[in-house]
Amino acid sequence: METIRELTQINYGTLIISVFTILCAFKFVCELLDWFIKRLGLETKKMRQKREEHDLLIATSKALNELKEKECEDTKRAIKHDKAIKEDLAKLTSMFVEKEINDYRWEINNFATKISENKPINKDCFKHCFKTYALYEKILDENDLKNGEVENSMKIINDAYQEKMKNGKL
Repeated sequence: METIRELTQINYGTLIISVFTILCAFKFVCELLDWFIKRLGLETKKMRQKREEHDLLIATSKALNELKEKECEDTKRAIKHDKAIKEDLAKLTSMFVEKEINDYRWEINNFATKISENKPINKDCFKHCFKTYALYEKILDENDLKNGEVENSMKIINDAYQEKMKNGKL
C-alpha cells in the first residue's frame, strides 16, 4: 500500500525538471541531425523551401529594380515630350497672335484706304473698324507689343468719322 501511496504523490519540481530536460535533449538531437544532414550535403523539404523562397525573393527584387529603371526612363522620356509639346504650343500661339495682329492691321489699313479713295462707307463699317482696333490694341497689350503701323490709319478713320458725323452723311 505504501508503494501505491508513493505513486499517487507526484513531486512537481522533479516533473518540471524532467520535462525541461527531455525537451532540451530533443532539441539537441534535432540540431545534431540537421548538422549531420548539412554535412552530408542532403537537402530536406524545409531547406529546399527556404532556398526557393530566397530565390523568389531575389528574383522579385531584380524585377522590381528593372521596373524602377524602366519607370525612370519613361518619366524622363515623358518630360522630354512635354517640353517639346510646350515649345510647339508656344510657337503655335505666337504664330496665331502674329496672324491675328496682321489680319486686324490689314483690315484697318484697308478701311483707311477705302476712306482715302472716297468710296461709300456706312456707320456700321466705322463701328466694325473701331471694334477691330480695340481688339488689335488688346492683343498688343496682352503680348507686350507696340503699335507702330496702324496709328496713322486710325487717325484718317477718326477724322473721316468726325467729318461725316458733322456733315450728317452717316
